[in-house]
Amino acid sequence: MPSSDLLTRYGSFGSNLGVNLVAILVMTYVLYFRRHWRSDLLLSYLALNMGIFVVMSVLGTVRIDIAVGFGLFAILSIVRLRSSAVTQQEVAYYFVALVLGLINGINVPDRTLLVAMNVLLLGIMLVFDSRLLRERSRRLEVNLKHVYIDEATLTAELERRLGGHVVYQEIERIDLVHDHLTVDVRLRPGPLASTQRLNEPAPTNALPADAAKGATDGVVPTSITNPQ
Repeated sequence: MPSSDLLTRYGSFGSNLGVNLVAILVMTYVLYFRRHWRSDLLLSYLALNMGIFVVMSVLGTVRIDIAVGFGLFAILSIVRLRSSAVTQQEVAYYFVALVLGLINGINVPDRTLLVAMNVLLLGIMLVFDSRLLRERSRRLEVNLKHVYIDEATLTAELERRLGGHVVYQEIERIDLVHDHLTVDVRLRPGPLASTQRLNEPAPTNALPADAAKGATDGVVPTSITNPQ
């Protein structure tokens, strides 16, 4: 087959592949890895993106029943992210990797529009997963060794222990047998360090009302993630 015919036949696929590779590499390495430092997810993002891209490219060039195409995506829909270590930010990167594979694999005739959609998706991840926004609020799951009487006392104790302003807190579990409390906290870091606040006296209106125990019991953050 002459080279001109090959270029005509596969030129569109090659350009789409090039755009997709640039976009997914920028997303996985520049935007994700250099911010979150999890190399184990790079392969997942790349495999998902390239798999979707290849499937969409084949569906666009081979005449295939539409039911088969829906069946392929139904198979994808049953795949679940079962790892508890995957954060909501990382789920968002999974979604963007999938969408990039879709839009780059469907052979959009307008190349300017195609590049613009890629830039838009990457720009959204660049802005809304930036350090500036992440540092405005932190999410923590906190274990306390007391069951507190009222919300104001609980909020004051969390701010004293963690150092910052609690903008939202919700009690997740109460263990009255062992006198433990698990709280989901949204914290805005304050000007004072938590080590300075630990020197302040602890509130006395906790259950049980044991002042000596209340002054020595600690807070154990079990997980810290970025803002949701």
